[in-house]
Amino acid sequence: MPADRLLTTVLRAYHDVPNPVETDKIFGTTTTLLTNLNNPLNLSLLTSHFLTARSIWQAPDGLRTCLRIISVYNTAAIHVRKNELENANNSRVGIPVGSGVSSEDWARAIAKGADDRSSRWQHTLVLTGVLMGMEGDDRRSLSWSLRSMLERAVTTAANLALHNPQESGPLGRGAVVLALTYAVPLLSDSAKQLLNGNVLLPAIIEAMLGDEGFQHGDFISSILRDITPGKIISWRTNSHSVTRLQILENRPLTQNMGPLSRLVPFAVQHTTDPNIVLQAQKDLLGFTAGLLDKWTHCPLSAIDLSVEAAALSLETLQGPHLRLWQLFKKIMYAVVASLQPMVGRCLLDPYMRNDAIAPTVAAQTLHTLRNLSFISTRQGAGSFQVYEFTYLTSLDIITRYPDACVSFLQDTQPPPTSNVVPSPTIQALSLFYLNTAEHLPFSLPTPACENLIITPATAYLSPTTSWLSSPANMPPSSLTLELFESAHSSVLSALSCPQHSPLAASLIPFYIDALLSSFPSRISPRQFRLAFRTVMQITSPPFPISASEPELSETLLEILRFRAASASTQPLPPPPNEPAAAAAVGVGGAKKEGGEAGPVSEQSALVLAIIDALPHLPLHAVEEWLTRAAESMNAVADPAMREVARRRFWDVLVSGEMDVERGAVGVAWWGTNGGREMVLFGRPRAAAAAGGGEEFLMSGALLETGREGSRL
Repeated sequence: MPADRLLTTVLRAYHDVPNPVETDKIFGTTTTLLTNLNNPLNLSLLTSHFLTARSIWQAPDGLRTCLRIISVYNTAAIHVRKNELENANNSRVGIPVGSGVSSEDWARAIAKGADDRSSRWQHTLVLTGVLMGMEGDDRRSLSWSLRSMLERAVTTAANLALHNPQESGPLGRGAVVLALTYAVPLLSDSAKQLLNGNVLLPAIIEAMLGDEGFQHGDFISSILRDITPGKIISWRTNSHSVTRLQILENRPLTQNMGPLSRLVPFAVQHTTDPNIVLQAQKDLLGFTAGLLDKWTHCPLSAIDLSVEAAALSLETLQGPHLRLWQLFKKIMYAVVASLQPMVGRCLLDPYMRNDAIAPTVAAQTLHTLRNLSFISTRQGAGSFQVYEFTYLTSLDIITRYPDACVSFLQDTQPPPTSNVVPSPTIQALSLFYLNTAEHLPFSLPTPACENLIITPATAYLSPTTSWLSSPANMPPSSLTLELFESAHSSVLSALSCPQHSPLAASLIPFYIDALLSSFPSRISPRQFRLAFRTVMQITSPPFPISASEPELSETLLEILRFRAASASTQPLPPPPNEPAAAAAVGVGGAKKEGGEAGPVSEQSALVLAIIDALPHLPLHAVEEWLTRAAESMNAVADPAMREVARRRFWDVLVSGEMDVERGAVGVAWWGTNGGREMVLFGRPRAAAAAGGGEEFLMSGALLETGREGSRL
């Protein structure tokens, strides 16, 4: 059909009632006409009628229709440019390929068609499609002046549409946001500066969380009606809730959530009114709070990761359940990526970094991350750089304000532990609480530290908390180990603060008892040594507790030495959940030398803990405990494990872990008090002191025949 007759036909079809089948044909025909019409006036006419077509806009399919508009003009622009290049390279005189209209004339004609008959947000779609087709993927189809004019037209149309939210409506605002996710990467810096962040940021947050985005988490509520309870939970793949999930995933904004979340930092940076940024943060907080509440009431939230394979049908596990968690992760990434620039601005904006606003921003950010903890704690999903920056920066800010720290911990304190296994969601919230509390003891008064950190954390260390030790026929919860480790870290963090020394003096005996009760069944040798070493640092100078309880450090070592004498000598299996990187790192974070890598038993781990404590003992006790540590080391039955302890002993003496005064004591003990013989040859203390029948010789002395070489 000739182009003119086809144009008449499609213009007539624009006025028909909406029909999905005919609408698809209309889009295809319009793309063809945009590529083949050779009269710029007809191109303008087609665009003008296309943006007001009843068959398309009377009942649009949300942002899918808007995306198709962008796609139509993007595709047409690519073909127009391709045809232009082919015609230029064709030396034969003949009929030109396509319409024969140049790229510049075509772009101007399309821009003229975006007239006053249609809305500004529709203009944004058309102009974005033209810009993408002509200049995307490093195509340089337009002159510099025309491209600059096109870029300014995109930003002007976007600003005007967002300035009139009532006229644009939710669809129009979402369409502008969708168009800008494609257009902004192509805009020059000067054109980007024209975008109004004050109207753009609220539109982005609305689009992200609204019906065209994450639907305010309402998709969770529909799952409840479609789950079949029983010993094995079934969630049919043809149910309404699964269909809704599929539709949500296929929406343009959801599929384009990565570029959308990258648009948020730009909008935050260009928002001149800080109150708009604060409101956007409140919107994210409200969304995540609703998401957490809806998930808590969903039966799937009660299934721990460790038992999912047994509790869910195979169809559910590999189908809708997997799709649901992929959507949850996408939500978390988008929200955290949106929070990061807001927290970053809190460091620079004088209005947001003052003492009235900064703690509120930090606390709300932490509340938002806490609401997402049921996602971030699942298989380490929160281990990415943007999350770490947002989380740690918020902690740095809130630690400057003791009242804000107390208020946050009071608002998020987990429920008291009991013998009933809490739900995975409660465990995730508790884990977030303990991980956060670990950073706050220095900012808290001692009573608050005891009530808000010590009491909740010690509940997870107590052997009476039976749910932490799962029955033999049940696998442990996926967060059991992390909760236990976080509780230890929180207690040690509180004990390490000098201001809480009175609290530490009464707590350390209980903590050491819990530590010994947990080893080796619930805590690895590396973790045990690190915890005991930290306690020894706390009980030694210059910490105040060393003055009020001068004998505490030696008492703890005595407990450990007597425990080692009767401990098991069987090799311990490597901890399954301990990262390989952690296993390759020694106490204090130093890389293991050859002596620390090797088999370990309960007995040798206790001996290694004694050796680790030597650099932190009071000066008067160093020599005595060097001898006792050597005796305990020689009592290790297994030669390979004894060699591990010997090399660690040597490392403590020569690696600089001891300060100058303790190092001098160590040198004297090694050279003149029998230390060398005890460590290298395993001689008893009395034999080493008496020389063991051997005389001490200076280095280089002449020896009688048959005697060993020089020794020190």
